[in-house]
Amino acid sequence: MHRTIFTTPVVNTLLRTFSVAFLKLTGWRIEGALPAEAAKSVFIAAPHTSNWDLPYTLMVAFALRLNPYWMGKHTLFKGLAGPVMRWLGGIAVNRDQANNLVAASAQAIRDADSPLQLIVPPEGTRSKTRYWKTGFYHIARTAEVPIVMAYMDYATKRSGLGPLFEPTGDVEADMSAIKAFYAPFKGKNAAQFENG
Repeated sequence: MHRTIFTTPVVNTLLRTFSVAFLKLTGWRIEGALPAEAAKSVFIAAPHTSNWDLPYTLMVAFALRLNPYWMGKHTLFKGLAGPVMRWLGGIAVNRDQANNLVAASAQAIRDADSPLQLIVPPEGTRSKTRYWKTGFYHIARTAEVPIVMAYMDYATKRSGLGPLFEPTGDVEADMSAIKAFYAPFKGKNAAQFENG
């Protein structure tokens, strides 16, 4: 995978210090830690309702010493913003051509020679949505890595890593269990997040 802000030594140290201080000063509580067996994993990023989710997610990732990559709409990567977004860990996704996305993402995780956490928002959009996309689930199954149930609750200012989830292959039952875990959490624009 490409070099990111998380693999740039001096910058990483400075931004981790800033992130920990900023989150503490603004009242956020960071919870959990990444188990060794989840060094390569797929993160659910939920609820995803605001553009503010990205900077907060990056700060939490610094605080927890993660090496995350995240998927974003390809239009975010146009022009001068492209190199910046990639340095922040972004991977451009064209939703109109997503047929090989699961296989390519799983292969990238398998091929990585260092820890790699791929963050995937299941809603696929910040807009109000009733149904979750299952791409994160199939990527984890194909790559044979666990799913980390990461969360950000703006109502209580808590963010962190919940339990690991090992997909069983029963998509319907597994998605029900995952959504039940996320039911209490509120996004920044809570009215946009429906756990349907």
